[in-house]
Amino acid sequence: MPVQPIETLERPEAAAASTLHVSGLNFFYGESHILRNVELTVPPGQMICLIGRNGVGKTTLLKNVMGLLRPRSGDIHYQGRSIVHLSPDQRARLGIGYVPQGREIIPRLTVKENLLIGLEARRDRVGNLASQTVPEEIYELFPVLKTMLSRMGGDLSGGQQQQLAIARALMGQPKLLVLDEPTEGIQPSIILDIEAAVRRIIETTGISVLLVEQHLHFVRQADYYYAMQKGEIVSSGPTSHLSNEVIQQFLAV
Repeated sequence: MPVQPIETLERPEAAAASTLHVSGLNFFYGESHILRNVELTVPPGQMICLIGRNGVGKTTLLKNVMGLLRPRSGDIHYQGRSIVHLSPDQRARLGIGYVPQGREIIPRLTVKENLLIGLEARRDRVGNLASQTVPEEIYELFPVLKTMLSRMGGDLSGGQQQQLAIARALMGQPKLLVLDEPTEGIQPSIILDIEAAVRRIIETTGISVLLVEQHLHFVRQADYYYAMQKGEIVSSGPTSHLSNEVIQQFLAV
């Protein structure tokens, strides 16, 4: 007998006070209804985790948030403003950083060059990229990057590439960081480093994080979760309330 979704709990904050608010979002691939009336809120300075088995629409939702896909109906508000008609680069310049599944590091550019590309999202960027420097705060979060600035991105391990991808997104000084399965294919020790870095980012900058994740320990670092099933949000609540029932239904392989 399948486990029934638990009753949805109260949302963490009102949409008007949120960093990100998704309302009534519907998305189709052709005639296939992929996202169904999705409602989701990311409050300022909190980490919100989106969980669910493979193929339920999590990455599709993130791509809608970033403007890489356009919904058929519904709205996306960022800091109280509708962004549903804005392009991905416009959303990035408003302060939304994105680390996609698979990282998408440019393999034939050095670590430093990959980092400097992140400056393109800065609204206040001046001068050419080659003349820019990487803030010391980036190296404090990810010390390993400072030791390999001249190495090609394609020569890094999976865990190092993931750290580089997050650091590149932070170069744009986002107010919202969107992470799509940052621990996928990464060794456990590096997962803990990434978890610690993300929590430190939130605590020191007040940034908001929207995270898609399957690793339970990382999920529990979030303040609030939303669970997806067949394109719908079917359960939500503080991660402190995550029961074994919900874990088995939405995270177990």
